[in-house]
Amino acid sequence: MSTLSFMLSIAAALCFFALIMCVVFGQVTVRKLRKNPETKEALGMEFFSGWDILNVAQALSTPRSWSKKLENTPLNFLYADSSLLFKHTNRFDRFLAIVFWVPFATSGSLCIILMILDLLGVFD
Repeated sequence: MSTLSFMLSIAAALCFFALIMCVVFGQVTVRKLRKNPETKEALGMEFFSGWDILNVAQALSTPRSWSKKLENTPLNFLYADSSLLFKHTNRFDRFLAIVFWVPFATSGSLCIILMILDLLGVFD
């Protein structure tokens, strides 16, 4: 097995785990936030069904300073309101967000990096 194939299999395994955690996080946390009238409109713009799961996970798992910077831009309607979400979630919800978001972002980043390195001929 080549190095590229091995690294891609790691990225695929992370992606598979992240997809399972996406369903769990959506059913446990985001469903609760969608039903709450205070947080229903604070989940960020939904480009397609389920995009708010990504918005909520990003808001709960990234450092608060990063979330505040995103919320203070002219495009703040795209992002979830992290301060309101922190008020309406517990530690378990935040833990689920981290367990989902970190493998999701890592697998996507790893795939992009591997694609660029393969185009540059690193694995030849």
